[in-house]
Amino acid sequence: MDSNAGAALGRTHRIGHLVKQILVHGFLIFASVLMLLPFVWMVLSALKLPFEIAARPVVWLPEVPQWSNFTRAWEMLDFGRLMLNSVIVTVLTSAGVIMISSLTGYALAKLDFPGKNVLFVVVLSLMMVPFFMLMVPVYVIINKLGWVNSLAGVIVPEIAPGFGIFLMRQFMMGLPDELLDAARIDGASEFRIFWQIAMPLSRAGLTALGVFACIYHWDNFLWPSLILISPETMTIPIGLHRLYQPNLFSMYNVFMAGSTLAILPMLIFFFIAQRHFIEGIAMTGIKE
Repeated sequence: MDSNAGAALGRTHRIGHLVKQILVHGFLIFASVLMLLPFVWMVLSALKLPFEIAARPVVWLPEVPQWSNFTRAWEMLDFGRLMLNSVIVTVLTSAGVIMISSLTGYALAKLDFPGKNVLFVVVLSLMMVPFFMLMVPVYVIINKLGWVNSLAGVIVPEIAPGFGIFLMRQFMMGLPDELLDAARIDGASEFRIFWQIAMPLSRAGLTALGVFACIYHWDNFLWPSLILISPETMTIPIGLHRLYQPNLFSMYNVFMAGSTLAILPMLIFFFIAQRHFIEGIAMTGIKE
């Protein structure tokens, strides 16, 4: 009797576990579909004629794919120039973010100096200040430096984000102190310890920060739209905004084609770096 009760209890537990897994995976699939719908709509609309986009009920698949929309978007936007500017801004800004954030994070995590905790609180406080409150003073400084309508005016103010410093500080807290102390005993300088030991061990965290920085600065619109004026210096989001005409529905397909072209580099980059990105996020903050 006891064995039968135990077997029944085991079956009930397995069924309950199976139902829970089905519900969890069903919810995740549903959420994934909801998040992918706008992207799918954008790609399909890039292949449609204008009247197909406006059709009601909604027409998902184009009758004849209009691949020429991508050519029109490339030519109308001077997409090569926009992409070059976006690559320059994204690469240089992300490199600056990684270097400054890792240096500051290492100092806050592994060095002892007066005011370290106060400095960390200041960094956390700056994360809570909306960028809108800083735009005017930062713009005045950039204008005084003569960097308006230049890529430097977009890059320099963005290379020391509080989030990047916080992320690297939390990650480097997990590095073994014994390894760093052994290097100090061997006579290694602090910068050599940082460069040859801390940085390689923080590869996952650096990759996660790099993915965040690249995606953010590739898509960044607000600050570059204030600084960049001439078409020769504009990045992709600003160029797409110039193409967007709310009252000119005949251009929606071209606009969607331009948006699809704009998102492709970041998709490729994320798929290449996703393993290190997930590992970095999972390991951040393990040790406090």
